[in-house]
Amino acid sequence: MTTPPNHSNRLLSEKSPYLLQHAHNPVDWYPWGEAALARARQESRPIFLSIGYSTCHWCHVMERESFEDPAVAALLNAHFVAIKVDREERPDLDAVYMQAVMQMTGQGGWPLTVFLTPDLKPFYGGTYFPPEERWGRPGLKQVLTSVAASWKERPDRLRAAGDSLTQALQAETARAAAGTLAPEPVLTAALRQFTDSYDAQHGGFDAAPKFPRSHALSLLLRAWRRRHDPALLTMVEQTLQAMAAGGLYDQLGGGFHRYSTDARWRIPHFEKMLYDQALLATTYLEAYQATGRPEYAEVAREIFEYVLRDLTSPEGAFYSAEDADSAEDPARPTEKREGACYLWTPAQLEAVLGADDAAVIAFLYGVEPGGNAPDDLAAASGDGTTALGLAPGEFQEKSVLYRAHTVAEVAKYFKRPKSEITALLARARPRLFEARRARPRPHLDDKVLVDWNGLMIAAFAIGARVLEEPRYEAAAQRAADFLLARLVRTDGRLLHRYRGGDAAVFGMLDDYAFLIHGLIELYQTTFEPRYLTEATRLTGGMLTLFWDEPGGGCFLTGRDAEALLVRQKVLYDGAIPSGNSVAALDLLRLGRLTGTTAWELKAQQLFNAFAGMVTQHPTAYPQLLMALEFAAGPSQEIVLAGPPDDAALQAMRRVVRQAFVPNAVVVLHPPGAAGAAIEALVPWVVPQGMIQGRPAAYVCQSHVCRRPVTSADALKFLVASDGPAPYNGALP
Repeated sequence: MTTPPNHSNRLLSEKSPYLLQHAHNPVDWYPWGEAALARARQESRPIFLSIGYSTCHWCHVMERESFEDPAVAALLNAHFVAIKVDREERPDLDAVYMQAVMQMTGQGGWPLTVFLTPDLKPFYGGTYFPPEERWGRPGLKQVLTSVAASWKERPDRLRAAGDSLTQALQAETARAAAGTLAPEPVLTAALRQFTDSYDAQHGGFDAAPKFPRSHALSLLLRAWRRRHDPALLTMVEQTLQAMAAGGLYDQLGGGFHRYSTDARWRIPHFEKMLYDQALLATTYLEAYQATGRPEYAEVAREIFEYVLRDLTSPEGAFYSAEDADSAEDPARPTEKREGACYLWTPAQLEAVLGADDAAVIAFLYGVEPGGNAPDDLAAASGDGTTALGLAPGEFQEKSVLYRAHTVAEVAKYFKRPKSEITALLARARPRLFEARRARPRPHLDDKVLVDWNGLMIAAFAIGARVLEEPRYEAAAQRAADFLLARLVRTDGRLLHRYRGGDAAVFGMLDDYAFLIHGLIELYQTTFEPRYLTEATRLTGGMLTLFWDEPGGGCFLTGRDAEALLVRQKVLYDGAIPSGNSVAALDLLRLGRLTGTTAWELKAQQLFNAFAGMVTQHPTAYPQLLMALEFAAGPSQEIVLAGPPDDAALQAMRRVVRQAFVPNAVVVLHPPGAAGAAIEALVPWVVPQGMIQGRPAAYVCQSHVCRRPVTSADALKFLVASDGPAPYNGALP
């Protein structure tokens, strides 16, 4: 069913790619705003609120099945004020109404479908509704008809339900149990729970569907470094290797898909999100620092190259996502299916590589005639399709870590020289990638979000240090400079979204916290004081706008933002870490960098504000636990004193970059005018200068410094020496 091409609605003037996807529906959609809300109040109509995002597969399905259907549109237009919201553009609205649906149904997801009273109180909702009753789900037409009749006949009952649910939401927000969050017990409990839920056969946690959970892996790396428990490192390494070997990872183009639909990481949900690339690149870099395994560095490089190639705007900012769905046939661009761009059949391999080379690649990547993709992802031809993933090598069952076929095994299987197989693999992958580039591309969501860009800036900055790659440093700088120039108002207020020359939506906690995080990492890569200056300025703004003075912690929305039913505090570290979790680490790191003890005290207050929640379910908050682990100490402040281009200083700088010291902050103290700029921001470095004209390094713990050293070898010993220290059991 298709909409007449000349039909359009109010969404046509919006910037959100998700809203624009619905601009030609026959539904009389409104964007969220006073025009829609006023009409609902004036006409006493219930609101039909639909929330999703542009790369959401089931959002596409619901649009195609229902919102393009004139019969569904007629029901919506006759009885409701229909509002579309992009959850990525308005995460504050999404958080409120997702919480409402979770309370009503016990589950959430997108598309999110919520019915509201004219005063915005939710009284009924769910996620995806098929047009007719199916799979035990009520049909949307049935739901619309029923709600419309109930609103006409018994509006007071629906209003009362909205009042009751709103009161429950408000009570839940106020119920966070404060206390004292002791590091050692809660971290120990978290490690026990992660161990209990770990899949020792395939890596990752719990059963399918499996998500990467990169911040949980980063927490385990920190715990391994401190406790020297090899089982913790094994969990991290097995998971990282299995994810990178499976279909979750784009074996040809780099980058990770959203999640795996199976326990073995073979069949992904194919959308690619910017935040996943940022978080996973960071975790793989940390694993490379911790273990020295080059394969982790290679995965990080391929993630970065994917982002630079496909998710970077001409101005240098980073786009949000690529869709899971794409057209299989260029002649029929509107007929899309999930994974069409990424899946392969044996015949397609042979068409690109020839029969002999295709046989080797099929063996290596597990491509068989029947395919491994579910029937609903099968090619239109009916041929079995495969999500490329490295097939398990010999003796895998005897190894704790995932191991794919080696070149020697492939050569043995095909009875060909190893050199020939090596050459074949080197030429086949780029040829397959170029052939794939000729296929219809998935939809690109080209809006720029400050919070997600902050995460990516941090990842590129870390990648530039660890991999010694100037292009990554340049990418981080371009993105940061763009955000600071285009998404900060003249009064200093940060905005959230940019697209098509338009910057809009008040920045929320995540925007401030994640951008501060990116600027801290960028300073520690470039040592340009202006990035540290911006980080400290934004931190002051974050506390002014979001801090809950009586209760502790930060609200999601600022004091100057639109008033919603509930002003929420979000702590859960889901696919994206929470703003509160990242803000806690920002406050600690900037407190150590600048000597602002008041910020460290704010972090402690934040921990204690959520003590009850974290103690009860510690594995739900791995990013917060990383901040707690930093606070528990010992942490290090490292000062490198000397000219940046001096060979001895560069050697010491390289020591710090290569070491896995996640609880360290690093300052460069150059001589002369450049040194005066950093002294104004970090006054405690004034006495820490060169030694008898030679560059020096100072390693301090909570501002108590050891004797300075002037060689890279001596610094290497000092940097590594905090690892075995036990927790002191209390926050400083």
